[in-house]
Amino acid sequence: MKATQADINWLGDVSVFEVNRLHAYSDHRYYRTMEEAVTSGQMNMRYDLNGTWKFNYAVRPDSRPEFFYKSDFSSEGWDDIEVPGHIQLQGYGQMQYVNTQYPWDGLNELRPPALPLDKNPVGSYIRSFHLPTGWQNNPVYISFQGVESAFYVWLNGQFVGYGEDSFTPSDFDLTPFLQEGENKLAVEVYQRSTGSWLEDQDFWRFSGIFRDVYLYTVPTAHVRDVHVRTDLDKTYTNGTLQVNLKLEGQAAAGAKIEAELRDAEGNTVKTFASDVQDGLVSLREEIGKVNLWSAEIPYLYRLYIRVYDANGALVEVVPQAVGFRTFEMIDKVMHINGKRIVFKGVNRHEFNPRRGRAVTKEDMLWDVRTIKQNNMNAVRTSHYPNQSLWYELCDEYGLYVIDEMNLETHGSWQKLGAVEPSWVIPGDKPEWHDIVMDRAISMVERDKNHPSIIIWSCGNESHGGEVIYKVSQYFKSADPTRLVHYEGVFHDRRFNDTSDMESRMYAKPADIEEFLNANPDKPYISCEYMHAMGNSIGGMHKYTELEDKYPMYQGGFIWDYIDQSVYKKDRYGKEFLAYGGDFGDRPSDYSFCGNGIVHADRKVTAKMQEVKFLYQNIKLFPDRNAVKIVNDNLFADTSELELVYSLEREGHEVVRGTLEVNVQPQSETVVNLPIDVEGLSAAEYAVNTAFVLKSATLWADQGEEVAFGQFIFQQENSSNETASVDANQVHEIRVVEGDVHIGVRVGQTHVLFSKAFGTLVSLQFSGRETIAQPPLPLFWRATTDNDKGTAMGFELGAWYAASLMPRCVEWIAEQQSNAYRIEFTYKLNISADVQVKVAYTVRNDGSVHVHNAYKGTAGLPELPIHALSFKTSPEFSNVEWLALGPEENYADRAFGARLGIHASTVADTVAPYLVPQESGNRTGVRWTKVTDNAGRGFKIEAASAPVELNVSPYTAFELENAQHTYELPPVHYTVVTVAGKQMGVGGDDSWGAPVHPEYRIASNGELEFEFVIRSL
Repeated sequence: MKATQADINWLGDVSVFEVNRLHAYSDHRYYRTMEEAVTSGQMNMRYDLNGTWKFNYAVRPDSRPEFFYKSDFSSEGWDDIEVPGHIQLQGYGQMQYVNTQYPWDGLNELRPPALPLDKNPVGSYIRSFHLPTGWQNNPVYISFQGVESAFYVWLNGQFVGYGEDSFTPSDFDLTPFLQEGENKLAVEVYQRSTGSWLEDQDFWRFSGIFRDVYLYTVPTAHVRDVHVRTDLDKTYTNGTLQVNLKLEGQAAAGAKIEAELRDAEGNTVKTFASDVQDGLVSLREEIGKVNLWSAEIPYLYRLYIRVYDANGALVEVVPQAVGFRTFEMIDKVMHINGKRIVFKGVNRHEFNPRRGRAVTKEDMLWDVRTIKQNNMNAVRTSHYPNQSLWYELCDEYGLYVIDEMNLETHGSWQKLGAVEPSWVIPGDKPEWHDIVMDRAISMVERDKNHPSIIIWSCGNESHGGEVIYKVSQYFKSADPTRLVHYEGVFHDRRFNDTSDMESRMYAKPADIEEFLNANPDKPYISCEYMHAMGNSIGGMHKYTELEDKYPMYQGGFIWDYIDQSVYKKDRYGKEFLAYGGDFGDRPSDYSFCGNGIVHADRKVTAKMQEVKFLYQNIKLFPDRNAVKIVNDNLFADTSELELVYSLEREGHEVVRGTLEVNVQPQSETVVNLPIDVEGLSAAEYAVNTAFVLKSATLWADQGEEVAFGQFIFQQENSSNETASVDANQVHEIRVVEGDVHIGVRVGQTHVLFSKAFGTLVSLQFSGRETIAQPPLPLFWRATTDNDKGTAMGFELGAWYAASLMPRCVEWIAEQQSNAYRIEFTYKLNISADVQVKVAYTVRNDGSVHVHNAYKGTAGLPELPIHALSFKTSPEFSNVEWLALGPEENYADRAFGARLGIHASTVADTVAPYLVPQESGNRTGVRWTKVTDNAGRGFKIEAASAPVELNVSPYTAFELENAQHTYELPPVHYTVVTVAGKQMGVGGDDSWGAPVHPEYRIASNGELEFEFVIRSL
């Protein structure tokens, strides 16, 4: 649309989404010389407008400074604001996080495209500039890479243009409005527009100029658009390069094009040339044998497009990365370069806890390295096109990308979890066609040259209908080299061909298998799965196990990469990571913004341990003296890796070595390990194998582990081995039975049992007390986000009460020759038929053996945990385990854990989830040492079978009753919880999916565990 005057009514007019905006074009760079192009440095024909702008904030349109754009308007007294950046993160307006619901839900009674005009904040920006030297007679344009959600632009008091679509660029021609000397640029940004109905993503609702703004000029003959397409022959060996160009400028008519393709080493592969015809160039060249691009081996060529004017003078050079690859459907299975692909993916929001979606290059570099280091091979740009640099990094580092257009209308059709599409948009509504299609075109035209992008996505959670179907048809016609994704056809099968693959969110493994066993017409991906909210990712193996079972199961994308939490200060001035509702935002979806496998401050969560292991492309299966290596890579062998092996005896390394092993992709081999297991003394051993990088890569340092496998075995006593007992460690057992207490002394161990309280009340080793508050049976864990989603408090809450006040109904004691045993029997308020017995046996070596037995009955809810918990001194602030680790793990999230000796401070065992919850557990515990900073303390050993164990500064009840970390009490204790079993954490979703049955604990049977406490 063209116009010379701004009209505020465009905000609510679905037919107006751009005015005077330039057509979308590729995101290529361009330079004046080959030297500049080869070094790819600063573009001399671009002038950055990022930085400090003058700013005014108005809470509603009728209170804005309406004529601020005029040349004689003074902004004296206005505030400063940083661009790029969000208005709400710089001290203005209302922070708000909502997921499905629209942000005005319950505040304004609206139906699309109506807007809450009384609650539509306006940011007015002013920036003055002088044109760089040499630009005065050139055309000058301005590019806004991202503005949320709609904006008007003026230069020197004259209207320039209008744009919507927060996540693709809007460019305008400034040439007619420029003046000599200082130029006044004015931008008016509205938080709400018709585009807001299409941007109902699960994220913080910000506004402002949050991506780069820059001026640019062009030479007399300029390549406005580049479209590079590569094809491979049927053998996936020889490549063809198709290059289409659109030129503009006064010298374009007589211009000539010369193109040079160079390999990754800078060697010229081929040159070709063409004249420009009507501003267009179309070149197609057979390149011959080429190196292929894939996420495993992201080989990039560089194409240099040189533009010469009619006089033969070089006027422009365009460098363009080229990756030769094909992505296609073969026999209902997606293939990359002829090989079946499995997406080991993650959904990624652009986010920084201080800058919101105004992420930096440093953020993106950290992200791409972290994703690669943890064996992920694919990213879905949920749910909008990202900054261009992200795609360049994916090209270079090697990640497959689902590029998703900026479309989500979740709240228009799903209400309180139910599908209710009475006023769904865009649906079949023709009036929404153009605005939606514009977003698709803007994404494709900008991003089309990135080899990392292999699938276009029609958006997210916008139900179905004809409009989105037409978007998919556009994708297929504009770019037949890629496939098209859209999950929403699941809700509207009328246009099933919208998506080339069946894509579902949070389907259970059994549901996926049901689909795959029904002879489907399409392959399956989980565009979102493993909802990683809080302590989650349990049961992920059930999904990855489908990869080898069903060829048409082609992986999935974890939801999601990073927590969307924002720094805030509590009432005492201490910073914390806040979530929805913490800023007084209503409506809000509160902590649902915290679903990341990375914390918002870019610290990797413990959940990543499981992700990295289950996403391994190379699998290692060691036994006592060999390792089976399965290389599931499609293209990469193991020549760049080194096989490291070791043998550990009860956590201590006794053998270590390295081997050179080259396993070809899609093949396996068995390698003998030079480990002599003959004659090993009786103990538990672990054979560890790992592949590590021989040398540094773009994404990791030398020695980075990319694959791991462990084998644990027990070496029994040989016939000539007999266990020996150190007589110096055996002492007389002395018992003092008082009226209320029973004291037992063995050497430097002094134990006190209370008849009144029915428990152990004191355990001293060498005069140091270990019991601050006595041990009692525990059947409750602090609910995780997933537990809350299954209403665990309602369904299993009786175990909370049962854990608060068990009643000792009986105790019996027995004096033995080498031990003293006392057993306490407890009743619980949950049922008269439930019985718990805790027996303590003080042995003549000074250790205390603890046996916990539970006897349940029918009709009770399942148990969250079967444990015994006590408090000790906070001076015991360090913990060391021989257990599965090093990170926290649970029954359904321990595949990525490894047996070894791991250490931590007690404070660090509490994972910094947004809402305090169960965390810090270790499974497979053989022993644990709890010590002070001088190394003094006590040791807990598993007696017969490994136990689970948690050492924390907080009880389960303190964690349960805190909504933020700052609400937790000051640390007064170290809390030790030994469990025979704890239920898994789950992760299929966080709003009702239960933990899988094999990781739950039935309450109607008998359970027992035992452990030993001894002095260090």
